[in-house]
Amino acid sequence: MLQDRPKSGRHIPQTRPLDTAPAQPQVVYLHQLHEKSGDFRHLLMHILLPVDLLSAFDIDPITLRNAAGEVMVEVAQAQEGHVWGVRVLNDIDRRDPLLEIELTDTVFGRISVTWVGMNDPRAPRFDIDLTPEGEPTLRGTARRHVQAEAAALLAGLAPGQVRAGLGMFHRLLWDLDQLMAALHHREYEVEPLYYHNAILFERAGFVYAQGRDRMKHLHEAFAAGGELARRLDGSTPFRDPILAESVRGRSWALHDGLWEEPWDGIKLVKRIGVQARDLTAGDLLW
Repeated sequence: MLQDRPKSGRHIPQTRPLDTAPAQPQVVYLHQLHEKSGDFRHLLMHILLPVDLLSAFDIDPITLRNAAGEVMVEVAQAQEGHVWGVRVLNDIDRRDPLLEIELTDTVFGRISVTWVGMNDPRAPRFDIDLTPEGEPTLRGTARRHVQAEAAALLAGLAPGQVRAGLGMFHRLLWDLDQLMAALHHREYEVEPLYYHNAILFERAGFVYAQGRDRMKHLHEAFAAGGELARRLDGSTPFRDPILAESVRGRSWALHDGLWEEPWDGIKLVKRIGVQARDLTAGDLLW
């Protein structure tokens, strides 16, 4: 016979502290993941991958399989496990993953986000990743396919994009915070590959560990009368004066070599659960 329930209709047991929560949890690094159980690594996927993204493309959020039973998530490790990559495939166009993310252990005890990208496989593709001869461009960082890049610019894409994104960048970063918490990291870092990446990360709550003065200088140089604004002479599609008025446009101009200095030395750090406001370009339009 059931005991009488509280009038609320719910039985509320006596609570006690979570006995699995250590006072000083041990940090887990990427190169240690191979030592963890398959269930642990599978759980990391559930923490990282947005359920609505998977469901929208008919991927079971529990099994990570499509309707044909194929596993749609690929995981790879390199450099003795210090580099960890995840790709989420799709059934529309297997050339480009829905989501691609690469993380790396650093010598400073943090994890670094070395690449993150999202692709809408339903959107037109621009072959900026290959030269006309079929050679890889490494997203335009090693060599360029200028005609494809010009078409991508006109279509509203940013440097490095082969397709439009999925509009889930900030959502993914929230899930990345969760992943870092599961690995017991209180902060992580990113070294953006392009100018627009840096702006995206700063607007997502990251703070500059290196390069803030450089980013402020670029903002001022693109302002009316600034040295970079004056160089936008229309000599290439990537040097139209109007490009100074948007984050995406500035990124294309810098990608085109408008600035003589190499694009490096920019590093941002995110403390999990904290949304900082370390902005260098104000409310500049995307």
